[in-house]
Amino acid sequence: MAVTIDAQAARQDDPGSASKGMRTMPAAWPRAAFGFFAAVLSVLIFHQGMWAMLHAAKLMPAPYPTDQVAPFGLPRIVDLCFWGGMWGALFGLILPILPDSAPLWLLGIGLGILAALVGLFVVSPLEGGAVAEGFAPMAFVISFLINGFWGFGVGLILPLMAPATAARAA
Repeated sequence: MAVTIDAQAARQDDPGSASKGMRTMPAAWPRAAFGFFAAVLSVLIFHQGMWAMLHAAKLMPAPYPTDQVAPFGLPRIVDLCFWGGMWGALFGLILPILPDSAPLWLLGIGLGILAALVGLFVVSPLEGGAVAEGFAPMAFVISFLINGFWGFGVGLILPLMAPATAARAA
């Protein structure tokens, strides 16, 4: 089911502007699903690709980590795919309110930076670590590189999976 979205007309309640700025996008649940699967693929390709480059520079352990993660004992790569997918689902849901003028790959980098910041300032303390990894500069560099590259991948993969979003990918 596709829904025609005119964000500008919705914001201004101007019925005369309905013919301007129109784009057709899938309804909310397909956007979330496309976002989830695009983000999972991006974890496996872009996130772990950058991780591998950082591993080659001796800054990270080997990519595709299989150590177990609490509370369910799943391999870390599965955990990374799940949480990356959840971020991608959120990205898919908010896509209609994001600016049309920005390409998806750039919006994806913004998504990656946001995910990195949440990881540093929220997730790390919740898992018993220091806030922002003790503000170590290299922790920020590594997190922004890995997550930014992941977000870039989401922005590239999503229009391939959800063709209705391809028009805004340019």
